[in-house]
Amino acid sequence: MDPRLLETFVRAAQSGSLSATALQIGRTQSAVTMQMQRLEEILGQRLLRRSGSGVRLTGAGERLLVHAERILKTHEEALEAFSDRRLRGSIVFGSPEDYLLTFFPSLLKSFGARYPDVEIKVVAAPTVELRVLLHSRQVDLALISTRDQEDAGDIVRTESLAWVGAKPRLKQYGFGDVIPLALPASNAVDHRAACDAMARAGLRYKVAYASNSIAGLIAVARSGLAISVMTRGPVPADLFVLKAPLPAMERLGVKLALARKDPAPAIAAFADHIRRTLPSL
Repeated sequence: MDPRLLETFVRAAQSGSLSATALQIGRTQSAVTMQMQRLEEILGQRLLRRSGSGVRLTGAGERLLVHAERILKTHEEALEAFSDRRLRGSIVFGSPEDYLLTFFPSLLKSFGARYPDVEIKVVAAPTVELRVLLHSRQVDLALISTRDQEDAGDIVRTESLAWVGAKPRLKQYGFGDVIPLALPASNAVDHRAACDAMARAGLRYKVAYASNSIAGLIAVARSGLAISVMTRGPVPADLFVLKAPLPAMERLGVKLALARKDPAPAIAAFADHIRRTLPSL
């Protein structure tokens, strides 16, 4: 099997969208469709089930995904083993703090094992600040949050937002008619999503505490003086995710953004590693 077919298949399985896959590999959607049809012909099995919302793996597709990821990994390792050039360079990587806590240790460990000569420097900042740093090329690539799920081409995974507090039910806090919230700064994606959700639900609230630090939001949540909002990944075991009567929270898209269209080899390799690895973490 052509590794290029397997590469396209893995990306389609991870993104759930042939249009997103086409953007990731720089091909047209019709070319991606033809590649998947060719792979299905080779194996004599239907691998993807099409629907209005994208594609899903069939049972045969699920089985192939395990083998395809293993084959591609072995293929890359073989090429590296017989290459005279070891990848070197320095990368400045930006990310919101919650994604760093949730994903970065695994990303760094697996990338560092394969490319030990690449140095990665980390900048922790909210999405709004990371966009500025990307534009000025002070960071090379970054994970940023978006509420625009239509921008599927750059979204590598989605994360759910959650209301977080020291007690499991809202009525246990005794807040009265106005719910105090602990949110990131007003220009943060999480802040706007939380306020919009409260407005849609018709609930009265006040922003009692503001902090762009996950540690700060967790500290306020532990105090019981307010309800915090954060992605589910960094929520510690001693806090609770609250549900009704608080409104359901939307899912954020996690985008991978690069400062340059033609990144250096080390940056391109790390970007590709993130696209491969992040969806399954």
